[in-house]
Amino acid sequence: MKTLILFSSRDGQTREIAAFIASAMREEKGLESDVINIVRTEALNWTQYDRVLIGASIRYGRFDPALMAFVQKHKVEIENRPNGFFSVNLTARKPEKRTPQTNAYTRKFLLQSPWQPELCAVFAGALRYPRYRWFDRIMIQLIMRMTGGETDTTKEVEYTDWHQVTRFAQEFGRLLGKMS
Repeated sequence: MKTLILFSSRDGQTREIAAFIASAMREEKGLESDVINIVRTEALNWTQYDRVLIGASIRYGRFDPALMAFVQKHKVEIENRPNGFFSVNLTARKPEKRTPQTNAYTRKFLLQSPWQPELCAVFAGALRYPRYRWFDRIMIQLIMRMTGGETDTTKEVEYTDWHQVTRFAQEFGRLLGKMS
């Protein structure tokens, strides 16, 4: 059996975190994983997975609508397995905004979602100004200016705390199975 790790990523950091978690679980527990973009899940064979983890990023205060659509469509399949969720956003660059209880985006998702994950985490993302389109670069720079973040548009800054991600992967790998 394998772990299903789904991700919704706008600029690639959530995909990188998902792949890192898969690697960490393979090294720590010998658990194999499939890491799949949530928008490419039309033909999932749920019988091959004994746990599921979903990660999603925030852009302009919102998750990709595909996240909620997936959760609503597959709630039963998700809940029949050990499951978890992680959010990736730049607000979490501040340590006090890095928990499900203190991160407004994650808290809002959990309040609106029909699925309540067994394990949940919030990770800081990455700021990649040179890779953004002109509009996104200007908008993100404005948001960073308002929130006391990096505003130099020539910089790329990775805020992800990889030790936090490793601890989460270890904890997720220890979740006990539900399926018979």
